[in-house]
Amino acid sequence: MHIPDGYLSPATCVVTYAAALPLWVIGLKKIKEVLDEESLPFIASLTALSFIVMMFNIPVPGGTSGHAVGAVLLAILFGPWVSFVSVSLALMIQALIFGDGGITTFAANSLGMAAAGAFGGYYVYRALERFRFAPFAAGWSGIVLSSVVIALLLGLQPHIATDGQGKPLYFPFDLVTTLTALVGAHMLFFGPVEGIFTQLGYRFLLKIEPKLARKEKTV
Repeated sequence: MHIPDGYLSPATCVVTYAAALPLWVIGLKKIKEVLDEESLPFIASLTALSFIVMMFNIPVPGGTSGHAVGAVLLAILFGPWVSFVSVSLALMIQALIFGDGGITTFAANSLGMAAAGAFGGYYVYRALERFRFAPFAAGWSGIVLSSVVIALLLGLQPHIATDGQGKPLYFPFDLVTTLTALVGAHMLFFGPVEGIFTQLGYRFLLKIEPKLARKEKTV
């Protein structure tokens, strides 16, 4: 789901940075409330794990590809703000060092994979937390919602910037094509993978460190 440089119009990049900047500021303040000697190793480890799983892009039918994110597991345990900042940091490192995602599109990728996934999955978990499958449902919902945001940002480009002949200057495919290919793949393939990852990761971490259950944060 990483959007490279050149796929979004300059106007879109400016708007996404303007939207993401205050969220990063709030997130950095929130993360200070959570960090302590017990939580720091887990947050750092889960951020590193998110970085690793996002590096494995798997092609799927329809000419697109996807990957797990790990934002929802962080959000469930430490709150969506912590997850948003942590996954944004992982995305920044990927863009700067590995060229996975662009610099101009960093804010867009953060809003899609970090913000939408973390907050969407978190609230699904809170709504269903009395059920054992809540982490799975949250993981599935979070990554599907991320794919919706990314697909919208891409699919709107032919309507935002065209040349004199009406040819798209940036991402060329329309909303229907983009939503079908990207969201469909994440609903069917990567959503279940993210759900299983979140379910197993959550149960495993609570088993080895039951105190994490008391650290689950509300917004």
